[in-house]
Amino acid sequence: MEAVLEHRVHLPRELILPFPDLRTYQEASDKAHTYELAQRAGLGVPETRVIASASAWAEPMPEGSFFPAVVKPHRSVVQVGAVRTRLAVTHVHDASACRRVLAALPAAAFPVLLQRRVVGPGEGLFALRWNGRPIALFAHRRLREKPPAGGVSVYRESIALAPALVDPGLRLLDMLDWKGVAMIECKRELATGRYVLMELNGRFWGSLQLAVDAGVDFPALLVRCAAGEPVRERPDYRVGVRSRWFWGDVDHLYLRLRRSPKDLHLEEGSGSRFRAILEFLRHRPGRDRCEVWRWSDPGPFVLETLQWFGFVSAGARSR
Repeated sequence: MEAVLEHRVHLPRELILPFPDLRTYQEASDKAHTYELAQRAGLGVPETRVIASASAWAEPMPEGSFFPAVVKPHRSVVQVGAVRTRLAVTHVHDASACRRVLAALPAAAFPVLLQRRVVGPGEGLFALRWNGRPIALFAHRRLREKPPAGGVSVYRESIALAPALVDPGLRLLDMLDWKGVAMIECKRELATGRYVLMELNGRFWGSLQLAVDAGVDFPALLVRCAAGEPVRERPDYRVGVRSRWFWGDVDHLYLRLRRSPKDLHLEEGSGSRFRAILEFLRHRPGRDRCEVWRWSDPGPFVLETLQWFGFVSAGARSR
């Protein structure tokens, strides 16, 4: 996305890009800046320590009670030389593990955010904002992820729009004067019930098909907005619809069976390996949808299956 916005001048002038401008996109991609805005908007933010530079990572770490924690580079994609490099969020159990992770990061990853882990279910607000107005809203809860402690959702469920998430979420987008689609990824903290911001992503999200299956076709709505066509604001959607990325869920199960909860940085009460198998096998027709498989278009699922087994290059498989 950022590469497209950076080189807008090289694209045909008549081409419409239904996205924010480059400066706004970069502001939203800067996690430290986004957390400041989120607090002003009324969202919670994780307890955070900022490690300003690569030379500062060896300074004293927070006390042991701060851990377990997560290490977040200030941006998900950084420029390392002539190459754009994607950086991951890393879970750490203690200060020693934290130092090892920080030492391995490129200088462009800094400032780095060290955040105390927030315990609670992952819930997100998905929005299309156009000309200063929210056109479409959707919310879902993550049921399983890859890796299991937090990552891309592989099984998720549509949920009702909660004012405690929607109101500050829309204020955050207002502060950015956002244009286009965005995902506001939060955790609903079990201890307090508050929504704590994890990340703001200014692009289509991996679980987009769930919103479409539940009744909010974000891509079609975005195209209609860009084309200047009238759209009905705030379309209703079905609550309780579930979507499963099958091979991602297989990867989740594989990790649960092969590694211990401690190695996977799982929260207490995550369940046994046997329970993980039962949850994987549980399927309810009419509620559960397959994200990729469609009887009318089986090609993508067949290709992904071949990639998963290694018969075809899997370069495009990761999300």
